[in-house]
Amino acid sequence: MIQNITDLSRKLRTGKLRSRDLVEESFAAIDAAAEKGSKAFLSTYKDAARVQADWVDRGRQAGIKLPPHAGIPIAIKDLFDVQGEVTRAGSRVLDENAPADQDADIVRNLRRAGFVIVGKNNMTEFAYSGLGVNAHFGTPENPCDTEMPRVPGGSSSGAAVAVNQEMVPAAIGTDTGGSCRIPAAFCGTVGFKPTSTRVSKRGAVPLSRTLDCVGPFTTSVSCAAVLDSILSDGHGDDVESFPEGGIRLGVLEGYVTEKMDEVVARAYQDALTRLSHRGVRLTPLDIPQLSRLPEINSKGGFVGADAYAWHKNLLETRAEFYDPWVRDRFGAGKSQTAADYIEVGQERTHMQALVDEKQEQFDALVLPTVQIVPPTLDELQDQDHSNAVNLLCLRNTAVGNFLDVPAISIPCHASGSLPVGLMLFGARGHDRKLLSVARGLEQVIRGR
Repeated sequence: MIQNITDLSRKLRTGKLRSRDLVEESFAAIDAAAEKGSKAFLSTYKDAARVQADWVDRGRQAGIKLPPHAGIPIAIKDLFDVQGEVTRAGSRVLDENAPADQDADIVRNLRRAGFVIVGKNNMTEFAYSGLGVNAHFGTPENPCDTEMPRVPGGSSSGAAVAVNQEMVPAAIGTDTGGSCRIPAAFCGTVGFKPTSTRVSKRGAVPLSRTLDCVGPFTTSVSCAAVLDSILSDGHGDDVESFPEGGIRLGVLEGYVTEKMDEVVARAYQDALTRLSHRGVRLTPLDIPQLSRLPEINSKGGFVGADAYAWHKNLLETRAEFYDPWVRDRFGAGKSQTAADYIEVGQERTHMQALVDEKQEQFDALVLPTVQIVPPTLDELQDQDHSNAVNLLCLRNTAVGNFLDVPAISIPCHASGSLPVGLMLFGARGHDRKLLSVARGLEQVIRGR
């Protein structure tokens, strides 16, 4: 059984595990899942991964000093460049593109740290949805409900499923409006979104250059901290747990707690009660200005304009290869004016200053990751209803992207129930402090 990367690193260094065994275990889990595995992974690198794993094992046996995490399997989202292959971004639109001439920066960082990339995960086409549906390659099935097919969350759908199903101990996704945190909440994993400038996005197909972030899916906050360090050009350092007693959390209310379903409301409130009982200082915080976000972004916002600018030529020459549901979403960007775009930027600056001031008295802000449990696929057959559900799923997570604050989703549901995520916001640029606070609170949030 694949464990978290911290445990695996220790066992590899002490000779209790071999990298080749871990890689074979990863591929065995993908193959055993059959169609579910092929929906979670759009491609696998079996030969290259085995060669790298054998090299790591021989090196350790020979006493060669290797990076601490050398030999651990990992997966990456389908929108990251890998030298020598076409980057598809979960689409058929880019099939005729030339192969990438170099690895994306985060791929280079993972290789430098010794991780073994075993494959690329499925995703929503061009990362343009929070639901995780893919009409070209099939939608990864949410593994948390075997009775009723539910969406995995998007856009980094396959990444969350792969980590939940122990196909890999961790995976790397992107987050523009919630694409790391929504699938994490829907699939019961940890998902982290950094401050947007923390991790290089070179070599990643963009959705919005203004809002895009690169972050990990993991089984624990500690693992997220390790990968955050590696992705941001560090050495894979963990963070110390912030002492839970005395932590000050601003409990966001109003806009972010509207429209919660009963399952989410119950799990979220139970988590807050556990935190309070452990000495965490909880202070209600209503920021009514957040309710203006739908109005501010009503003409498409940053995502609409940025996405349309990147896709304009493709929409004119290869429109028939897009999923129509995704293609229709580019209309908002096409109709936006320069004045509209500038106004959104001004509103963002004002909102950031307002929230920064309110956030100063807290170590983090807390809110539900998503207001609802994962919708069933049957619920989404009607496009108008599907669009409304998609916007609801993005409602809370997109706040973090608009403010450009680090954010992390941690499972808070009871064992055996549908997954629910609790989200923490940190101060912009203070990603490591947020991870420290999250690590200190993780076991209480999970109810362990």
